[in-house]
Amino acid sequence: MAQSGGADGPGSPGARESLAAEAADELSSLGSDSEVNGGGGGERRIDKFGFIVGSRGAEGRLEEVPLEVLRQRESKWLDMLNNWDKWMAKKHKKIRLRCQKGIPPSLRGRAWQYLSGSKVKLEQNISKFDELDLLPGEPKWLDVIERDLHRQFPFHEMFVSRGGYGQQDLFRVLKAYTLYRPEEGYCQAQAPIAAVLLMHMPAEQAFWCLVQICEKYLPGYYSEKLEAIQLDGEILFSLLHRVSPVAHKHLSKQKIDPILYMTEWFMCAFSRTLPWSSVLRVWDMFFCEGVKIIFRVGLVLLKHTLGSSEKLKSCQGQYETMERLRTLNPKIMQETLLVQEIIELPVTERHIEREHLIQLKKWKETHGELQYKSPPRLHGAKAISEAEPHSHQALGSRPSIILPTDALVPSKGNKNKLQKEKKQDKGKDSPGNGLIPKENGTPASPEPQTLLKHPEASPHHQSKESLTSRESEDTYL
Repeated sequence: MAQSGGADGPGSPGARESLAAEAADELSSLGSDSEVNGGGGGERRIDKFGFIVGSRGAEGRLEEVPLEVLRQRESKWLDMLNNWDKWMAKKHKKIRLRCQKGIPPSLRGRAWQYLSGSKVKLEQNISKFDELDLLPGEPKWLDVIERDLHRQFPFHEMFVSRGGYGQQDLFRVLKAYTLYRPEEGYCQAQAPIAAVLLMHMPAEQAFWCLVQICEKYLPGYYSEKLEAIQLDGEILFSLLHRVSPVAHKHLSKQKIDPILYMTEWFMCAFSRTLPWSSVLRVWDMFFCEGVKIIFRVGLVLLKHTLGSSEKLKSCQGQYETMERLRTLNPKIMQETLLVQEIIELPVTERHIEREHLIQLKKWKETHGELQYKSPPRLHGAKAISEAEPHSHQALGSRPSIILPTDALVPSKGNKNKLQKEKKQDKGKDSPGNGLIPKENGTPASPEPQTLLKHPEASPHHQSKESLTSRESEDTYL
């Protein structure tokens, strides 16, 4: 697909907006063949990722991690998740290395929530999703969302049935976001992002994870004018000059605007592009290290597709080049090779931010000020954790058994003290309410054990916890 000419030149605001709209339209049509090729009758076989065997999305032979290695990794990740604040503060490099190796499937959903900060966000906004879920929503967004539901991974067991539980949850999450951020509304590229999240966690957790992606990892990507994605397209193209001058020269010569080939890549975080095993590995690193992973994937794909004179022999024109970028060589997307290339590519947050300032200045000279003022981009879990410090309680584990007040069991160290005080204060206030009196009779603050046994004393407690959002989290561990 080439840039359009005419009255608006390739670099003019009108032409760029037209290209962005064209790319978005193309994105919206993806997956629409599900009605023709969908599920089908008969007994279905499902692969380990949930895709129907033999369908688009399912994979053949996969590289399996030895069971013993997988169990060791699970044990290490459980230790990290149970002591998350300490690990994030003192051993972030170790977290990064373990994300690069791949998060164990049984803990992936929980790990994504911790890495993105969505776990804390949920705890700070207890029942907010339920409130949004009960609201009717804006009809103009509901209609578009409804039409997009069947396009999202139609060969995955969660979304194969029209009106099934997967599509219902996807509708709830996307509708809730339009109510949470009415100034942004709904963008079609959010649907595959939300769908991937729902494959790994319940709707409420998926909603807050989506919020973090839209606000912290990829701010402005889903705003109406697609300004942020256009800026990142220029950043990608500039970085390509450093990574692969041959590919950069070819794309410049063919006058192919970055928005034409990188929109779906970046806005969907490669969930519609790569084999599923590679998607999950990329997302593991993305949640840990931020948008630089998305840039690195794009640069690796461009380098391996257009980065040598030999590769360019079959890409002499615009059409051939775009076709090559649409139908990437499976070898370069293979999990082990791709991940190794991503890790080794020397593109850092500093490179991206420096280039962002350069491209922003150019944008203002040609387009004027940005119409949508997006919040600053945070580069991964460490930056999010430091920008939003939280109490240790927010990530503390909840008791699975909640005792009634009169069944409070005192800790061993306080048992004798409580018995003595009971004798002294017989007929007066007892410590059964969780307040241990001081010598002068003034109630002291609740002891930690009391907060544990009485979560209603905690500011983050929700009196009516839904099974799907709290207890069912164990299902995804």
